[in-house]
Amino acid sequence: MAAKKQTRHSKRQIEATRGFLEQAVSDYLKWMVESRYNSQTCTNYGKTLRQFITFVGRKRSAANEVFTLGTLNRFIRTHEKCYAHAIRGLSRYLYAQKRIPEPIPRVEYYLPEIYEDYLDYRKKIHHTPYRKRKQIKRVLAAFHDYLKKHKQGLRTLKIDHIDAFHAKFNPAFALGTQRLYRYHLRRFISYLYHQKGWLKKDLAPLMKGPPVYTRTKPPKFLRKKQIAAAFDNLTGLTAIDLRTYAMAHLAYFLGLRPQEIVQIRLSDISFKAAELTLEDRKNNIPTKLPLPERVVKAIAAYIIGGRPESKSQMLFVGHFAPYGPLLPTRVSTALGTCLKKVNRKATGYWLRHTYAQNLLEAGASYYDIKEMLGHDHIESTKQYLSIHIEMMRKVLFDEIL
Repeated sequence: MAAKKQTRHSKRQIEATRGFLEQAVSDYLKWMVESRYNSQTCTNYGKTLRQFITFVGRKRSAANEVFTLGTLNRFIRTHEKCYAHAIRGLSRYLYAQKRIPEPIPRVEYYLPEIYEDYLDYRKKIHHTPYRKRKQIKRVLAAFHDYLKKHKQGLRTLKIDHIDAFHAKFNPAFALGTQRLYRYHLRRFISYLYHQKGWLKKDLAPLMKGPPVYTRTKPPKFLRKKQIAAAFDNLTGLTAIDLRTYAMAHLAYFLGLRPQEIVQIRLSDISFKAAELTLEDRKNNIPTKLPLPERVVKAIAAYIIGGRPESKSQMLFVGHFAPYGPLLPTRVSTALGTCLKKVNRKATGYWLRHTYAQNLLEAGASYYDIKEMLGHDHIESTKQYLSIHIEMMRKVLFDEIL
């Protein structure tokens, strides 16, 4: 009797999953039409998604098994002439609407329970966003593979094992990325000690990077004439020019990262108070920043004359269907293309470095600059700053560069 009850319950689950999926596909295809996707694309996506609904029903998949990389790969093997982008697009659409916890990942890392518990802890307790959890998972997967290869368990971990892992894993990355990955692993080690009691000693404070006595790549920033020339190059009348112009103002006058620029919503901007609210900076602390008049005008010019009609609440959107939010790489590329006209080595991040240098020149302390840049640690801020040649010549030689 109990077995039959369980079977009936399973059938109800499967029917509920199919009903959810059918409604989700209907909503997604309607959204594609409203977002002015190409009609042939909508037709192709619709065919693939209907095949996917049938496939999920035939496999009797539960709701939590639908939008996984494993399910997608099994579907592709069964239907070779399908549009996998349709299913990934559906998962991103549902994730953006908060109807599923995560979109389908590009790579699936299968980790032991303790690692998954930590990621769940970061999600529930620290509200760590999905993209950052993916980054953390990559580091933990590499760490787990290293320990497994060397037959080393977490409970008997020593600082020597961690140092050996960093020596092998980190050299392939830039210095800033190395610090970030070390930070992610440090938080996990701290979790093992404080939350789980797996370690006899807290090894996290011992995880320090090697001292940096010289900088092979000092921070790059632009001179005043170069900044003026860069902004002059952005005075075109096209919609994309207006978008890049507004982005450049946010990067130069507020020191925002590309990641922060793409996360700005229309509701975050108060034109009356000339103020911008950043809900989630890199250190997860909401911040209100004053908007200089030039920045307000640049944003207004883009909204009025450049921003296409879009249901997205994000300030910056794409200029091709579906007119959705941008990725940070789009901001970096747009700013970098503009800056290379005044300095062929420049990247979009040079505007943020220039912002930090301007604060230093204006007499701001390292602590003030740290707060304005949204850094967790003062060491991160110091990496952005170097001796300002103009200041040094003015003080020592009474020269103006």
